[in-house]
Amino acid sequence: MRDYGQPRIVVIGGGTGLPVLLRGLKQYPVDITAIVTVADDGGSSGRIREDLHIPPPGDVRNVLAALSDVEPLVEEMFQHRFNTSNELSGHSLGNLILAAMTSITGDFVHAIQEMSKVLNVRGKVLPAANQNVVLHAEMEDGTVISGESKIPYSGKKISRVFLTPQNIRPLPETIQAIRQADMIVIGPGSLYTSIMPNLLVPRLGLEVCRSHAKKVYICNLMTQAGETLGYTASDHVKALYDHMSCAFIHTILVNNEEIPEDVQLRYNEELAYPVQYDLPQLSELGIEVVHADIADLEDGALRHDPKKVAEILYNLLIAETKRRYKA
Repeated sequence: MRDYGQPRIVVIGGGTGLPVLLRGLKQYPVDITAIVTVADDGGSSGRIREDLHIPPPGDVRNVLAALSDVEPLVEEMFQHRFNTSNELSGHSLGNLILAAMTSITGDFVHAIQEMSKVLNVRGKVLPAANQNVVLHAEMEDGTVISGESKIPYSGKKISRVFLTPQNIRPLPETIQAIRQADMIVIGPGSLYTSIMPNLLVPRLGLEVCRSHAKKVYICNLMTQAGETLGYTASDHVKALYDHMSCAFIHTILVNNEEIPEDVQLRYNEELAYPVQYDLPQLSELGIEVVHADIADLEDGALRHDPKKVAEILYNLLIAETKRRYKA
């Protein structure tokens, strides 16, 4: 087998799921590129976005912290959120630093690159677009909800989501990373508000469809009220296909262990239930199903186990690179 250097993996997502996955992946000898959503318009990110007219820094900040290799105190400082009675209240220091660096360099992407050096980041972190985008959801009754933070609280079922403005452009580096990838990982994360906003960026989603890389979808552990209530694993996949107009997933990773009853009861109060992996329907879609005990409880919250998921992905990646580059 020829030496092509470290295998290349592109991970696409946002929210709380992406950083968890990346903390596990960075322990392996892989070339990581994280493509991060810029549709967030709530909390500290939303305030900075509105006040300074720059892409929201929150999801990018969390990914930078996850891939960083610095003293724990430095990471803690970067992630520190102020709890005061003045204008700083609710802001995270990392968001403010990224905003300041954007002002100094004049460019959000350049700011991320400089912060990556400061934090000794393992891999590349790229926003899905270098501009503000707005996520909209058309509901089944035809009404349209605008704003990523508002969509889950509409009380209606989502028919489709879309972005404005019309002329959104992906970064050339993002397109290049997708074209060179040996594996593309989608998720985990909120289906309509963390994953879709990346894939709906013109050309970015098209390049994912065209890519010859192995494409793995990490299915969420629980359904999400306002987004995927009642969705099975195949429903998640079909929603992605409907928005992308192509069937692009080769493998889906699902949890096959029972969620503890006390945890389920707590999540049920939020109308969140374990995602059922409907094997016959997934097989009909021609998707390889990898199931394992990949759930983990962290600070009372259900998360994907970063070590287990990363190990599974690495083994899939090595098998894929051997298949693609064998002599």
